[in-house]
Amino acid sequence: MKIAAAVLGEPNAPFVIEDVELAEPRVGEVLVRMAAAGVCHSDWHLVSGATKHPMPVVAGHEGSGVVEAVGPQVEGIAPGDHVVLCWAPSCGRCRPCLDNKPYLCQTFTPLRWAGVLLDGSTRLSRGGAPLYHFCALGCFAARVVVRQESCVVIRRQVPLEVAALVGCAVSTGAGAVLNTAAVRPGQSLVVVGCGGVGLSAVLGAHLAGAWPVVAVDKIEQKLNIARQLGATHAVASGPAAAAAVREITTGGADHVIEAVGAPALQEQALEMLGPGGTLTLCGLAPGDSAMRFPPARLVREELTVRGCYYGSCIPRRDFPRLLELFLAGRLDLPGLISRYYRLEQINEAFAAMLAGDSARGVIVFD
Repeated sequence: MKIAAAVLGEPNAPFVIEDVELAEPRVGEVLVRMAAAGVCHSDWHLVSGATKHPMPVVAGHEGSGVVEAVGPQVEGIAPGDHVVLCWAPSCGRCRPCLDNKPYLCQTFTPLRWAGVLLDGSTRLSRGGAPLYHFCALGCFAARVVVRQESCVVIRRQVPLEVAALVGCAVSTGAGAVLNTAAVRPGQSLVVVGCGGVGLSAVLGAHLAGAWPVVAVDKIEQKLNIARQLGATHAVASGPAAAAAVREITTGGADHVIEAVGAPALQEQALEMLGPGGTLTLCGLAPGDSAMRFPPARLVREELTVRGCYYGSCIPRRDFPRLLELFLAGRLDLPGLISRYYRLEQINEAFAAMLAGDSARGVIVFD
C-alpha cells in the first residue's frame, strides 16, 4: 500500500515527505494506523549523524495508533485495538529477558540498530529499494508494520496523542526515578536537563514523594514547566549550579538524574550528590565520549553512578500502569506537550525542539 512518510535520506539533510510502499504484515507482525508520534532528540541524532544507522530511513520511535490488521501467529492483538509502540521489543528467551531486563534483549537489539524487522528485511520501500525502520518502528509515517512484540495494548479511554509519550519519554524519565533509582519518599532529587525525558523524571519524582525536587536547565521556560509538573526548586545551568543544588539539598542530593547525555553535565551532576548519593544517567551521550570521575570521592562518600536504559521499564507492565496513573489524575502527561504538528511540519517541529521552545512536540495524524 502507498503511505505518506517522512524520509531521511542522509545525515544533515531535512526530512522529506514522500509516498512510499508499505508491505502487508507477515508472520508475527501487526499493521498499525498511526495516531501520534513524539518528536524526540534521539531521532535528531540520526539527522546529525551521531547515531550511525542505515539510510534512507523512516525515523520516529515514540508513537501510538490503532491496529488495522495482524499477520499469522499474532496473539493477544486484534484489529481495532489501541496500542502504544515500544522501540525495544524483546524475545522473552535470551539472558537479559529471563533476568527481567527486556529492554536489553540480545535478540532484537542488533536488528533494531540495523533498521530491519525480525526476519532481517524491511516492510518499507521506495522505488523498489528498501527504506529502513528506525528502532524497528518508523513512526513518522501514516501507517507502520511492526513486530507484535513492539505493540502494547492500552485502554481506549486514553487519548492516543497522550499515550504516545509513554512509548519513550515518560517510560525513560519516570522509569529512571521509579525503577532504576528506586527513589523513596522524602529523598532529595535533582533532574539535570528538562527536555521530554527530564520533565518526565520530574513527574516520576512527584509520584515517588521526593523532596525537594530540583530542576536544572539553561532555559527559563523549561524551568517554568518543571515547576508546573512538580519541581519545588529551579536552578539555572552553569558553573554555579552544583553549589546552588548543594545549598538547597543541605549538603548534596540523595539522587541526581542526568537527562541530557553531555559528559560535562554528567560530571557536574556528580558534584550535586551528597554522601551516599546515586547519580543515574539516562541521557544518551555520543558513543565516543568519556567522563572523568574522582574515584577517591566515590569511595570515601560511597557514591553510586549507574546507567539507565529505557527507564529499566517492562513495557507490558509499565505502559498500562503509567496510563492508569494518568487516568487517575496522578500523572500530568498533557503537561508535557507544548504543541501539536502535522507530519508535513516535521522539520518545523525539530527546529522548535532544538531551539528549546517546547517541552514535547507531538505529530498527529488523521
